[in-house]
Amino acid sequence: MTSSDQTPGPMPGREDGTVPGKEMTVGQQMLDKGAQIMQSLKPIGKISQHVCTFALYSHDMTRQIETHHYLSRVNQDFWQCAVFDSDDPTTSRLIGVEYIVSDATFESLPPEEQKLWHSHEYEIKSGLWINPGLPGLIENAELQTMAKTFGKFWCTWQVDRGDKLPLGAPALMVSPQSESTVSEEVVKKRDDKYQISSQKLMSSRTDIKSSEILISYADHWKQSGKGFAIDVRQVEMNTGILPFP
Repeated sequence: MTSSDQTPGPMPGREDGTVPGKEMTVGQQMLDKGAQIMQSLKPIGKISQHVCTFALYSHDMTRQIETHHYLSRVNQDFWQCAVFDSDDPTTSRLIGVEYIVSDATFESLPPEEQKLWHSHEYEIKSGLWINPGLPGLIENAELQTMAKTFGKFWCTWQVDRGDKLPLGAPALMVSPQSESTVSEEVVKKRDDKYQISSQKLMSSRTDIKSSEILISYADHWKQSGKGFAIDVRQVEMNTGILPFP
């Protein structure tokens, strides 16, 4: 069976490397536009933030990707995010989902669960986490809150290894830390795109306060030296149907 740390076999794809499938017809485009106008799409309407940052694979930290998180706040202590590989409306791909909790909620989780989560403090203070287009005054106020949060990010589409479709098992992602920061080349490419400097942002974020949690199992790889991978296995299924005598 499949595993998140194994490369899949031969995969379908178009010659230009894009997602396999025919071009959309004019008729289909009209149907989609009509449905978009007539339906409310309420959950999507709750998205209130765009965060651009970076993530690393828990099982292979040499693989570092730029990620675009579209956040909707459920309450003061919980966010849910659709994660894309870019903010290009025509080519971006939905590559996963991240859940974010406050430090108070995180502290209530059992140790084994905490090990699946990562902290956000370093990537925010280091200038890697940005809100594209958001004025600094508004962004900094929000970062004071987000720096004390923790995330659990499952990547369902490993586009960086060339997957043309979402293949295999989901992979657990981790956040950049001082022990495993993102390469300068990857950061510069992002910074140039948005005409910013992560180094200057880092200098402007020295007043951001840290979480006061005393015991945390987040970023567990820093203590164990090991990552996590997901292996898919077959199990007996509960069909709810009683067997014949």
